[in-house]
Amino acid sequence: MQNCVPISDLNMNITHSKVVGVIIGKTDSRGFPDRKNVGSERFTFSFTIKDSPQHFLNVSAWGNEEYIQALSSRFQIGDCGEICSSIPLLTNDYFTYILDEIFQLTPLLLAEEEFFILVVIENPLVVTKDYEKEERFCPSTPSLYRLLVTETHSAIKICSDLETETRILPLFHMLIKDPGDFYSLRDITANGQSLDGNIINILAAVQSVGDEKFFTKSDGRKGQRLEVWLFDDTVKSYPLVCWDKEIIQLFQTQTQRGTVLFIADARVTFDSFRSCMIATVTSKTIITVHPDTAEANQLYACIRTLLETGDLDQEVLPGDGVQLDSISDVLTVSQIKARSQEHADAFHCITYAFITMLELGSSISKIIRNRCAKCKFQINEDSQTCSNPACPSQGQQLHVTSGFELLVDISDHTGTLKSCSLAGRVAEKTLGCKTEEFMYLSESQRTTMKWTLLLERCKIYLKVLSSPKTRSGMRASILSCALADPVEVKQNLGVLVG
Repeated sequence: MQNCVPISDLNMNITHSKVVGVIIGKTDSRGFPDRKNVGSERFTFSFTIKDSPQHFLNVSAWGNEEYIQALSSRFQIGDCGEICSSIPLLTNDYFTYILDEIFQLTPLLLAEEEFFILVVIENPLVVTKDYEKEERFCPSTPSLYRLLVTETHSAIKICSDLETETRILPLFHMLIKDPGDFYSLRDITANGQSLDGNIINILAAVQSVGDEKFFTKSDGRKGQRLEVWLFDDTVKSYPLVCWDKEIIQLFQTQTQRGTVLFIADARVTFDSFRSCMIATVTSKTIITVHPDTAEANQLYACIRTLLETGDLDQEVLPGDGVQLDSISDVLTVSQIKARSQEHADAFHCITYAFITMLELGSSISKIIRNRCAKCKFQINEDSQTCSNPACPSQGQQLHVTSGFELLVDISDHTGTLKSCSLAGRVAEKTLGCKTEEFMYLSESQRTTMKWTLLLERCKIYLKVLSSPKTRSGMRASILSCALADPVEVKQNLGVLVG
């Protein structure tokens, strides 16, 4: 790469410059009314480019819709090529298997030409950045300048120089912030509303990635939303909300359960609907995947322990680490259905209802599921092998975990919630029976167990979330279920229907 100007040397007197670096942040393309041509729009998107551990800056591209959409589609944040499908570093199934070798494998991955895409910006306009706008809407950068890219004067190309790639690609895992400047999830929770509206840094791992939700904005344009659940060694489940397609794509393609992230400049706010603090990715946020720091190494070690001991139960829906005592909303079945249709966010509630369908007489394989202890995929009962072809246990001795996985119907005077999940330890506590004990019960003993709950009024704690792919449009998971106190039922039903 000849005639390239380092970001540290850029100034307004340089013309016909060329800058090369790795993309560490990027926004969606957007349209704005063109003041010079009434009735038409100009389009823009921004990204952040880095060429050394200390130096990075923001770039804005402007032009007509066709030019901007085509340009934006050419590259993403930390864009991956074929290397992702052939090397298991970033895949969930291999995470615990290769955790110890992660830093030995990284140099090998970074030497591959297709692992990340570097861009070359030719002949951009170097301008002094507007500090007020930059601080409000863009990632904070150490540079005094920003670059402007236009269709008539500039070009963005993909770097094909192996020596440059080898030098710059490791920067994708280097932080733009002090590695010790972050909040643990417990710190955020403990500080509560005193942090409301603050911009902070977070070091955490991905617990799960939810389903992408789509909606129509007030101006008629389409929007999207993704909820990601984080965890660390202090909190098992914490919500992070994403609104930009670029960030959503990053989570969907670059992360799996257990992927460690350093999230720079996330906004934390108090969510009155959930009565808890949540984090949100904004246009200022830069997310570093697999950060190469001592603090991240410590978190990797904690994650390995959590995954190996099963403390992060795969059967438990994201966010079910909530304390039951903190759930206070009492809803009828019809109110639960209505709320799930009105809100895409998951919510927790209490309902006093009857269990109207509880199938305990089926074959054991339909009541108790066997899963691979390594990757949590279901076991093929016929071949007694893991159903995950990429599981690290393939070809080795199979280790299996077993647990209840039941679907029950609950009903009250307003309707029925079908196929509620009753699984794992919650099912054991509800049935009063361990998984191993249940397998040795006679048919009559199972029938007796069934009728201790069936058609009895129960106090049920639920987690509910919308799910457009299901017939009912929602999913409900039982967090706790026990026979209800008649006095308590009367008090609450009096409020609901009196």
